[in-house]
Amino acid sequence: MTGASDDRPRSFRRHAEPPAAESDAPGNESPERRGDPGRGGRSAGPASGRRPAESRQDQREGGSRRGARVSGSAQDRRPGGFRRGERADDSRQGERSDGARQDQRSTGFRRGEPPAGSRQDRRQGGSRTDRRPAGDRPDRPAGSRRDRPAADSRGNPEGIADPRRRRETRGSGEPGGGRGKPPHREAEPGRGAGGGRRPDRENAASRARRPAGDSDRPGRSGAAGGTDAARKRTDDSRDDRRGDRRRGSAQGRTAGKRADGPDRDRPGRSDGAARTRRTPADPARTVALETLRAVRERDAYANLVLPGLLREYRVEGRDAALATELGYGACRALGVLDAVIADCAGREIDEIDGSLLDILRLGAYQLLRTRVEPHAAVHTAVEFARAESGTGRSGFVNAVLRRVAERSPREWIERLAPTDPIGRMAFEYAHPMWIAQAFADALGADAGELPDLLAADDARPLVHLVARPGDITAEELALVTGGEEGRWSPYAVYLEGGDPGALEPVREGMAAVQDEGSQLVALALTRAPLHGTDGGRWLDLCAGPGGKAALLGALADIDGFRVDAVEPARHRAELVRTATRGLPVQVHIADGRDSGLAAGYDRILVDAPCTGLGALRRRPEARWRRTPGDTADLVALQRELLTAAWDLVRPGGVVVYSTCSPHLPETVAVVADTVRRTGAEQLDARPLLPGVTGLGAGPAVQLWPHRHGTDAMFVAALRKPA
Repeated sequence: MTGASDDRPRSFRRHAEPPAAESDAPGNESPERRGDPGRGGRSAGPASGRRPAESRQDQREGGSRRGARVSGSAQDRRPGGFRRGERADDSRQGERSDGARQDQRSTGFRRGEPPAGSRQDRRQGGSRTDRRPAGDRPDRPAGSRRDRPAADSRGNPEGIADPRRRRETRGSGEPGGGRGKPPHREAEPGRGAGGGRRPDRENAASRARRPAGDSDRPGRSGAAGGTDAARKRTDDSRDDRRGDRRRGSAQGRTAGKRADGPDRDRPGRSDGAARTRRTPADPARTVALETLRAVRERDAYANLVLPGLLREYRVEGRDAALATELGYGACRALGVLDAVIADCAGREIDEIDGSLLDILRLGAYQLLRTRVEPHAAVHTAVEFARAESGTGRSGFVNAVLRRVAERSPREWIERLAPTDPIGRMAFEYAHPMWIAQAFADALGADAGELPDLLAADDARPLVHLVARPGDITAEELALVTGGEEGRWSPYAVYLEGGDPGALEPVREGMAAVQDEGSQLVALALTRAPLHGTDGGRWLDLCAGPGGKAALLGALADIDGFRVDAVEPARHRAELVRTATRGLPVQVHIADGRDSGLAAGYDRILVDAPCTGLGALRRRPEARWRRTPGDTADLVALQRELLTAAWDLVRPGGVVVYSTCSPHLPETVAVVADTVRRTGAEQLDARPLLPGVTGLGAGPAVQLWPHRHGTDAMFVAALRKPA
């Protein structure tokens, strides 16, 4: 695999997978360490280190260790019929003679299915009433199972096993060995030969409908008896087998494999109750996968969905960092991943089943933009597909991802990127071409910075906190949270990551999550020079969800001022009320274009709805949802809001217009139109952000991720002539 080589372009050199992905914690083993038969080798032992009391007693009395080979070869033991982890009576006394092994071979019971009745019955070779006696079973050559070729679906270039080949080779392969399928026999319900899962797994829905004792696969002749009586299990014997599985499943299965049953929890399953009952084997990737699914199915916002999933699955620490990187990263790179997947699949993206597409996106992101081992990325994706859609579709996932891994990130750029410079940079840094062009236009004479801007916009941002003025200082907040004080805002603190909602200052309302650029916008309003005294009447005309209104309210509270906050959407208005609780802020549910408020405000903030192109790094999926056609309606709304604010501000008062977008039609064009129509005085906004460098020629200010580490906020200040 060349995907992890050092020649990958900067945009493809993503963060290394956190060490938690290779943790040895139960249920969180990396795929390459699980010992999954047919996926790279035989397991090293049982999934659990707990042993029944009788096994420990055996060891004290000199008996052989469970799973260890005693005298004789594995070939001798195979026809014996005892389950892995069970011993003949002689072995319980610490001895296993040749005669005892011969007695075991004569019993005729299948391994993995304990015979009914007492141990005495088993020692005497007795058979259950519903099974064929040992003497009626036709003899099989000792080497017949090993002589058959192993079934291997990996020989198929599409990654899907040929059904005819499965029929010909069913029951073949060495137990747990190599890449072949595990040996098949007509097994207990929900178990394959040797105590593991079925080699050919059906999908979740069909298994849930299957009665516990049914099997959909014919066994070998004589393996469980060929008569109807042998195939029909009584209720009592079925219950016995279920109980034995519960007690002994940890002894008979390999590490990393799960016994089937009604409570089995599969990665990506939508049943919330099942998820809360059992942690999935790979919780970090499960959270990332379900984030992708929510974004695709419900048009959800990844930054709102993923934190809730982390809490639901109880994912913390390094696993949470991995889930965040995979979930947000795959959303940011969605367009590039889809182009690669479509090329490898030989079909359009909309022709691929949605659930499989989510899995492919997650796997392709790991292959192209992280340093996750390729075999681990492919293996986990195939397991997700198998759990959700069955073996056939998992083969499709396997084939596509292996083709993705055949080329390095640089080779994929050379193969799929447009030839023009901006189009090539857009593909390399995972942006739609029209957005890259909009950034280049906004940079103007500094368009040579476009690669740096796109790279910064494609990177995972720091978490920014705001310390509420009057409650806590930035220095104190940094000490409490372990963060770093911000560069530009006196209230900003940077965090590397984690769940800020779990921090005590955030829970108590002394701090909140807010980008430093947004803090600078609110501060610019309070610093703009007025004609006349400040009467302390401030207005946030587009207040939802309340971050800037809360900072303005805290600053107003210090001076005894008050703030009105307008928000047309009722649910967003409630968010504003929550954010400003305890502050001198009054929330009005109204359209900012016709709020019904009395004129005469000293300061008005118009943080207008926009395309959000400046905050793409914090809203990872937004870049692929916006289109150039969205701009026209938004520009009309922005002009109307700015005109309404102009009517509400008093003579000598100030209106600050801001957007979280650098797109010229939404920024300088809107301001220029208002100045032309109203005769407003445009102030130089650069002095309103003291200490901030790289603000350009003015009078408006444009912040940039690659220069300032903030969202790309635009700020303009207009003063009404006295």
